[in-house]
Amino acid sequence: MARYVLAGDVGGTKTDLALYALPKSRAAAKPARRHRAENAGAAPGLELVREATVPSKGRGGLEEILESFLATGKEKPVAAAFGIPGPVIDEVVVTTNLPWRIDAKGVGKAIGTRHVRLMNDLETTAFGALFLAPDELEALQPGKSRRGNRAVIAAGTGLGQAFLHWNGRTHVPSATEGGHADFAPRDDREMELLRFLRQKFGRVSWERVVSGMGLANLWEFATTHEKRSPGDAVRKRLAAGGDVGAVIGEAAVAGSDPLCAEVVDWFVRLYGAQAGNLALTVMATGGVYVGGGIVGKLLPRVRGGGFLAAFRAKGRYEAFMEEIPVRVILNPRCSRLGAAEAARALL
Repeated sequence: MARYVLAGDVGGTKTDLALYALPKSRAAAKPARRHRAENAGAAPGLELVREATVPSKGRGGLEEILESFLATGKEKPVAAAFGIPGPVIDEVVVTTNLPWRIDAKGVGKAIGTRHVRLMNDLETTAFGALFLAPDELEALQPGKSRRGNRAVIAAGTGLGQAFLHWNGRTHVPSATEGGHADFAPRDDREMELLRFLRQKFGRVSWERVVSGMGLANLWEFATTHEKRSPGDAVRKRLAAGGDVGAVIGEAAVAGSDPLCAEVVDWFVRLYGAQAGNLALTVMATGGVYVGGGIVGKLLPRVRGGGFLAAFRAKGRYEAFMEEIPVRVILNPRCSRLGAAEAARALL
């Protein structure tokens, strides 16, 4: 009889779920180091049965989403793992950008198994990155190949950070909440940005400048505080209710609006600066993974050099930073892959 594991990547905007069939043979059950191209969307060595992406907002909680997903088939998972935005404390997560309280026991009851693991979403992304194929990563900086800790940073609805601790034999994923650490300005303009955001929020974290909301905050600063204006096309799209991040991001990538390009490039430099801070904090000699939905959409601007220049600009440690490999995660299912592997490990 086939056995199944359930994996999910919970986001502030959407929740990505998948059900996988476990391999029947003991040999095939061992985790693969790379997932195969012919099994695209599946975790290493697991067969994708079905998947669904559903909106997170407006739902009563994760249990409601899971029950609805499982009701579309007859399979019963024997284990499950989920990447969730927020700290996992005593098997409970109060989500950062959703009004949810998720309890591992409650999730287990909803899906019918006691083998449930809740993980921070960047923890599952970090784990999943270990199994990506070479063509699912883009090297921004080759650096030097070394064993050692690896850092993971991903800007999306919020700013997630994690790392892979090298214990001398293997990498172990560890969550952090470093995205909520205090924002540190690097020049006079960013000092002014900090004052502007303090008036709005009180305390200002890195998430306030490097995330979807962060890009919107930079735009508000440029257009409201600095009183600068975009071109007519952008102004009309925004007046018609277009999403701020999407509108200015698309215009920046297309090169059709100078102000959009400037704000996005500023965002990219801030992203690189915090990625460098994380690399120093966890001594990421093994490399840095950059993920999240935003980097994929802005990749042409990320390649432009501003990200790496800010990443390396660490004073006496600049030469050290140049030796750290920096790779962009191209597979949008990376967090779900990590959750699937974590679910298998429960067995």
